[in-house]
Amino acid sequence: MYSPNRCLGKWLMKSNSTLDADLRRELIAFLPRLRRFTRSLAAGDEDVGDDLAQSTVAKALASIDSFRPGTRLDSWMYRIAQNIWIDTLRTERAKGIAVPEDALENLVGEDGREVAEMRIDLAATRRAIEELPDDQRAVVMLVLVDGLSYQDASETLGLPIGTVMSRLSRARAMLTEKVFGCQ
Repeated sequence: MYSPNRCLGKWLMKSNSTLDADLRRELIAFLPRLRRFTRSLAAGDEDVGDDLAQSTVAKALASIDSFRPGTRLDSWMYRIAQNIWIDTLRTERAKGIAVPEDALENLVGEDGREVAEMRIDLAATRRAIEELPDDQRAVVMLVLVDGLSYQDASETLGLPIGTVMSRLSRARAMLTEKVFGCQ
């Protein structure tokens, strides 16, 4: 079975002999989190998200000399991914290309009614996250999905911690209103 993580991981193990072995292992271990983040930036479009993850790794490897040992690899990689995504959106907007929505994947469950309700809630949540402004969606994905602290998210995004907190607060309020219809 094809797995982008496994293929990228194998390629990383073979390539770039100047890459420190510990850094290489850390980068490979980070790939699933990077893919989750890039797919969220791509509003759930797996192919676009995987392409973004691949571009992020390629750019990171090309500029590995700019990575400062002792700093957080994940923050550095998230920032690269976000910058590539912003550049991609700017290019697409200039071309007039819309970002496609992704269909909800099948979920496994036991109670059909409960599964259907969860699918509806999940679909509504996914749509609501996709409709968030890019700056709020990035904070939601880093803090709520990937579990970064406010401080780590602020460092990753290069924002003051108060800005991260206010964006997250506004995003939570918008998600609550859109998904559950209340404030």
